[in-house]
Amino acid sequence: MRVPPASVVATLVLGIANFAVFASAATVPAQSQVLPQSTAIPVRFEHSVDTKKAKIGDVVTAKTMQVIVLPDGKSIAKGTVLAGHVAAVQAFSFDQTPYAHQQPSMLSIHFDRLQARNQSLPVNLSVRALASVNDSVDASYGHSVDNQDSVGMMTLIGGMTFSPLQKIISDENGDAIAYNRRGGLFARLIPSGTSTAGGSVHCEGTDSEQSIAIFSPDACGVYGFAGDYLTATGQDGSGTFTLATRGHSIKLYAGSTALLQVNNAQ
Repeated sequence: MRVPPASVVATLVLGIANFAVFASAATVPAQSQVLPQSTAIPVRFEHSVDTKKAKIGDVVTAKTMQVIVLPDGKSIAKGTVLAGHVAAVQAFSFDQTPYAHQQPSMLSIHFDRLQARNQSLPVNLSVRALASVNDSVDASYGHSVDNQDSVGMMTLIGGMTFSPLQKIISDENGDAIAYNRRGGLFARLIPSGTSTAGGSVHCEGTDSEQSIAIFSPDACGVYGFAGDYLTATGQDGSGTFTLATRGHSIKLYAGSTALLQVNNAQ
């Protein structure tokens, strides 16, 4: 990984409104509310997690990258804090035993809740896609191909390209696969999968529209991490995902991004 140039303040808004409206409209305690199954949550990590220094229980925070619109018309605001913790950690340590099988470095993270002021919404999430800082930055703005192109083309994590001026993003058959709106990028997730030497990741599609921010509708797996791979996604209902690599210790840098998804009931 290249070292990038290097707050837990957020507002959880249900119904495109402010926190005060949410508080007055709520009819049940936040702790008993549950996000709809398969809801996608694109986030950016707020601080780095280094397996050489991290300990089990260390706090991990990320923020939502765009508004998340729920089926009932309510929403979660951009910038809402997602709080979790390090569930397991192992730095790389070279085993000098002749012909030893070197153990990988591993980092397991579990996100626990969306939080706003004194309100807390429990979550059980899996990771659909994880992207490095560099890939995340590249996917965040248009890239011009010549001096005449002032807007450029967006290339999302997962490969989908479109012009920021487009409101409807279509495939080669002319079918709409995503919509570029004021609140961000929205699409029905497309089933896909990826395989690496360390294992495989399978991602289900959705019939409902989801917030995808800088991710392609079919983004699935790890992007931009040299040699890193997912050994667990949390789809088993544990809500814990594990990133692993061989030959060096993992450092998940601040600014890395993830497309998370609410687990189905087990």
